[in-house]
This record gives sequence, structure tokens and C-alpha cells, in this order.
Amino acid sequence: MISRQRKSGSTSSSPSRRRGSRSRSRSRSPGRPPRSSRRSASASHQADMKEMRKEVLEVKLTPLVLKPFGNSISRYNGEPEHTERDGMLHRNAEEKFHLSEEIRSMSTQYSLRPRREEIKLKDIDSKEENIVPTKGSTLLKTSEVLGTQPKSLEFGGVPGVFLIMLGLPTFLFLLLLLCKEEEPSLLNFPPPMPALSELWDTRAFAIYFFWFSLQALFYILPIGKVVEGMPLADGRRLKYRLNGFYAFLLTCVAVGAALCRGVELHYVYRHFLPLALAAATFAMALSTYLAVRAAWAPPAALAPASSGNAIYDFFIGRELNPRIGTFDLKYFCELRPGLIGWVVVNLVMLLAEMKLQDQAAPSLAMILVNSFQLLYVVDALWNEEALLTTMDITHDGFGFMLAFGDLVWVPFIYSFQAFYLVNHPNEVSWPMASLIIALKLCGYVIFRCANSQKNAFRKNPTDPKLAHLKTIHTSTGKNLLVSGWWGFVRHPNYLGDLIMALAWSLPCGFKHVLPYFYVIYFTVLLVHREARDERHCRKKYGLAWEKYCQRVPYRIFPYVY
Repeated sequence: MISRQRKSGSTSSSPSRRRGSRSRSRSRSPGRPPRSSRRSASASHQADMKEMRKEVLEVKLTPLVLKPFGNSISRYNGEPEHTERDGMLHRNAEEKFHLSEEIRSMSTQYSLRPRREEIKLKDIDSKEENIVPTKGSTLLKTSEVLGTQPKSLEFGGVPGVFLIMLGLPTFLFLLLLLCKEEEPSLLNFPPPMPALSELWDTRAFAIYFFWFSLQALFYILPIGKVVEGMPLADGRRLKYRLNGFYAFLLTCVAVGAALCRGVELHYVYRHFLPLALAAATFAMALSTYLAVRAAWAPPAALAPASSGNAIYDFFIGRELNPRIGTFDLKYFCELRPGLIGWVVVNLVMLLAEMKLQDQAAPSLAMILVNSFQLLYVVDALWNEEALLTTMDITHDGFGFMLAFGDLVWVPFIYSFQAFYLVNHPNEVSWPMASLIIALKLCGYVIFRCANSQKNAFRKNPTDPKLAHLKTIHTSTGKNLLVSGWWGFVRHPNYLGDLIMALAWSLPCGFKHVLPYFYVIYFTVLLVHREARDERHCRKKYGLAWEKYCQRVPYRIFPYVY
């Protein structure tokens, strides 16, 4: 930084003044112009300096607008930012202040201005020096106030998540109990509750713990490629091993070996409720562990969705990527115990139907349900890398919401159609089966093509295969797709998901609404998730997202919603 070099006395270059002469005669200075010329030169120079000081002052008082750089500040959407890195504003103010000093020092070092004008100039300088820190401190205080504003809580805030944590397990057990009734009508809801001794089985808990440990063993096997996830707040990228499909194949081998050795899988059906209670107990214990360890997590490790409220963070998750060494707990639970367990449960229900209905082969309805859902799980495991860009991984922490959903809700509710068909078989004709298969394939094509297009664009936006797609540029440096599948509706993958969910329920017939609970629940889930995506994208992309919504007005259902 260049310091001030202004001389303490007059800046005149007169040799007599440097020697301290008191003579009134100024004719001895050969370079001194006449008095009138000196005055005119001084006045002209003073006007120039006033203009220069005005320009410098205007530069220093210009509001600061910081463009994004990495993850150091919040996203820029064409409006003044409200949050900045600590000290950035003050440092910019100091740099401008010292720069103005340098310009002023260079411009006045050889000035012929009288001493009285130099004193006035110093007074103006001191006033200008007071302006910059005051402006900076004001902006800093404003930034601090905006940064301390409370976050808007989702799911109804603290009361909402508290009721969800109480209601979800209860509702799950009531649904499973109703499904086992001979007449599973909603008019019979709630079903009679069994004794607690019938629900809790220590052996069932041991079996579930063994299953969880087996999948954890498959997860740590050094097979499959290693990829990097999305950038974190501090710029780091965590590494993930993609071996979910290999874990599925190993599970198939293990289940096949168990059947060959005479292991009775019918136990899973007979103890389905105790196994669900064991899974719920394990999920609650895991959530408690996650909440305790998150209390010592550094600020950089916290999830963007966390709030600081103990109850809300217990539900949504406080820590974004809780790991034990390289073992990522959230990533593991997303696809392994619950999703692969869903396929095993469906197989158990298929065998149970054959045994209870005394059939040599499973019904066509059961085959359709198993086949459709097997395709869904295999697709998710084969495209495992796509999970790394989802909101579950990048935004939500790992708490009760994901732990209960992954470990309990997925294997015991997503298999609801197969569980229903065991005691309530339904005959499906081949023409009807053909229509259901066509519906399933239609939903799958929309789901897979939309996700593949999105993932390919995220990996390499300059891919020649994607050159025909139209985009909208955003201030974050990323582009939004406005053609192809993503120009049809804003969430075509959700549309495909819902069509497939309907195809899973149709083989159960129309005698009861209970098999269609999954479709109803999934519609509510995806509409709510779309609303969360909408808020997140509007905040992230700003005006570009508004433009995208004008180009693509429908969210999930064309011409409906």
C-alpha cells in the first residue's frame, strides 16, 4: 500500500523557501511565473483537483455489488446481495480509500497552491476519510441483520414435524393391520390393535440388524468406481463409491443360497409387523445418534435445511453428510437397506401368496407388481450416480425424515400392493395386463428419459448430442433447460413416477381403495416436493427462474398443474 508522501510545508519548489529565506523579493526564482499567471494557474489547478476529488469521492461512495465467486458469497441474481464474506466490504473500502490517497498524493506533491489551501485540502480529506468507514460499517450492520433473520421452516415448522414423527409410525402400523383384515375397507379403520407382545419380537430385531449389517458389508467392498459429489459450501467434493448394483447382485446370490439351503422366508410374512417395529426402533435409534453427534459438528458440515431448533433439526437432520471414516451414513441408507429390502419383501410376498392360496405359480397380478417394482429398483441402482444431485443429498440433512423414510417407509409401504395381494388375490386378464404394461412402460420412458437428459446436461452442457436443446442462462453460471422433456413440464420425472405408481396399483383391482394408498400418498409427496424445489430454485436462480416459469407454465401435469 502506498503511504501519503505530502510534504509538511509548502509544496513550492522555490530554492529560497527551501533555504528558509525571508526575503520578500521573488524575482530571484528563475522558474517563477508572474503573479497573475501564478494565480490563474493556481485557480485552474484547484478546479482540476476539485473535480478529481469529486470523482474519487463518487467512486468511494458507489454501492458495492459483489458477483459470485465459488461458494464464498450468496448467489447473485441482478440485485444487491444481502450477505457477503466477513471483512470483504471493509477491505474493499480500505483499498478504495488508500487508492484515493495515492492519487491525491501524486497530484499535490508538486502543487504551487498556497499553504492556506493545503490546510483546507487536509480538512476535506479528513471528512472524506470519515465517510468511507461509516458507509462500510452501515452496510456491514445491514448484512449482519439480514444474516440473522430466522429461516422459514418447512413441513409446518416445529409443531408440524413433531406431529409427523408421532403420526407416521402409528399410521404405518394401522395400514399394515388393516391390510391383513379379511375385509380391508376404510369403514373398518382403525383396525383392532394387537397386544404389544405380538408386535415386539427380539428375533425379528436381530434379523433386521443382520440385514442392515450385511448391506453395510457390501457397501464397503472395494468394487465399483469412485466419483465426486456436488461441491460443498467450503468447495470440497466428497467421494462416493458406486457399488449399489453389485450389492444388489450379491444380495440375490445370498437370498438364492438361503432358499437352496431350505431357509423359510415365510417367516418374514408371518412376522411382518414385528419386523416393521424393529425397523422403526432402529431408525429412531439412528436418528438419536445423528442428533447427538451433530451437536459437535463444525458449521461447515451443517445442512442448508437445518434451523438450530433441536426438534426441527432432529426431523430434518442437522448434519449434511454424517460419516464414520469414509462410510457415508446418509448415502448408504438412501439406496441399500430399504430399496434392496423392498425387492426381497416383494419376493417373500410372492412365495407367501403361492403357499397361502395353494398355487403352483404366482398370480399374474403378483407377477406384474413384482416385475414393475423390480425394474424400478434396478434402474435406481444402475443409475446410482444420479442420486448425488438430488435434494436429499445436497440440501437436507440426515435425520428422522430420511432415516425413517429409507429404512421403514420404503420397504414396508412401497411393497404394500404385494402385501395386499397375498390375502386378497385379483384375477387380471391378459388384455388388461397389456394395457397396464403399456402404462408402466409409458411412465418409465418419461421418467428415465427426463432424468437421463438432466444428468447428461449437468455433466457436460456442451455435449454435441444436447446442442438442439434450448436453455436460459442464469447468474450462477448454469443454464436451465427449456426444451426437450424439461420444456414439456417443469418436473417430467415426477410425472413419469406417478404414472408408474398407478400402474403398480392397477393389478390389485378396484374392490378396495387401500392398494391405491401409495398413489395418493406419492401424489401428495411429489406435489410437496415440487413446491420445495420451486422455492429453492426461485431463490437460487432469481429472475432466470421467473423467465423459465413463463416458458414452461405447468409444473407436473400438462394443462392441469
